[in-house]
Amino acid sequence: MEIQPFRIRIPQTALDDLHNRLAHTNWPSQLPVTDDKDWQRGVPVAYLNTLSDYWRTGFDWRAQEAELNKFPQFMTEIDGQSIHFLHVRSSEPNALPLLILHGYPSSFVEFTKIIGPLADPRAYGADPSQAFHVIVPSLPGYGFSTPLAESGWELSRTSRALAALMYGLGYERYLALGSDIGAGIVGMLGSTDGDHLIAAHVSTDPTALALLGAPIAYPAGDSVLSQAQIQRLQGLRELQNEGKGYLQIQSTKPQTLAYALADSPVAQLAWIVEKFEAWTNIDKLLPEDAVDRDQLLTNVSLYWFTGTGATAANFIYEATHSTAPWAAASTTPTGFAAFNIRHIENAMRAMVDPEHKLPHWSAFEQGGHFPAMEAPDLLMNDAREFFRQFR
Repeated sequence: MEIQPFRIRIPQTALDDLHNRLAHTNWPSQLPVTDDKDWQRGVPVAYLNTLSDYWRTGFDWRAQEAELNKFPQFMTEIDGQSIHFLHVRSSEPNALPLLILHGYPSSFVEFTKIIGPLADPRAYGADPSQAFHVIVPSLPGYGFSTPLAESGWELSRTSRALAALMYGLGYERYLALGSDIGAGIVGMLGSTDGDHLIAAHVSTDPTALALLGAPIAYPAGDSVLSQAQIQRLQGLRELQNEGKGYLQIQSTKPQTLAYALADSPVAQLAWIVEKFEAWTNIDKLLPEDAVDRDQLLTNVSLYWFTGTGATAANFIYEATHSTAPWAAASTTPTGFAAFNIRHIENAMRAMVDPEHKLPHWSAFEQGGHFPAMEAPDLLMNDAREFFRQFR
């Protein structure tokens, strides 16, 4: 496998074009709502106007680009597809290889807060015996793993490519961590590459289960529910019924959506920000209350500069139309960390692990769908604790 070093170098002309498009956005009127902070019909105009203005006048892409380039990055080709990945080798002698996988609408940017502490725990005041060689790919069609060479890149094909990546890097045995689509690929690796995957750590949250169609109900034994529990379950049922618009479009007509995402940075911003509002912790009013605003905009900028709004959407189309399942049976030891479980921990456990057979289950009220951004310390410590037994 031929591997080439890679650095992010977005041309100044691309930055100037972004700022020009943002400055000349043709804004829609706000649909009638009872509250200008109401997200029920989508992203409020006033909110997006303010965030777009910060993206144009306050956000410093060059500073974020320089931070991203501190991580060693590489390009290779697997199964005819260009694959971009970060590979941060630890200096600790007992470090284990850890494959970290993002989902949608995310990228490798999601994990920038945890890569350093995982690879060099000594420098962050943590136990140096819990070090990892960290590998973070961009999934095919996301970020710099473009252009898409052909159709057919869904979870199973991607899992085979990533297994080949780990073998090509010299790692015959490795660990894996993921959420969202990344969690599905981690599970697929346990099925297709179980001889080499030592153990897996998966994070989940109520919104993920709702969007996957899980039954939103408390176990039969919990017959008396508090008002807070009832309200949380009702909110998840509403999300299950009304939160799948993006999924229905991306799994059926990604090419039609592509024109808006490729031509308008505000469209791309709204398309991603809506998910961060709906999927992050329920106690956080706005996306930037849950995650760092600059990290969020770095993720959005990556989608814009690489033109991958459409190809990332296409990944969901491919997965939906594939004969391969979204999840596969695996005998690989798997730990689960559930985030944002306030008022519904029992319901979450019943949906994920009704017979309590998982070797590791942790539940946190903090965090949400993007734990590496929302609650990085909780995610890291939970993964370290689970993986400790496999050293």
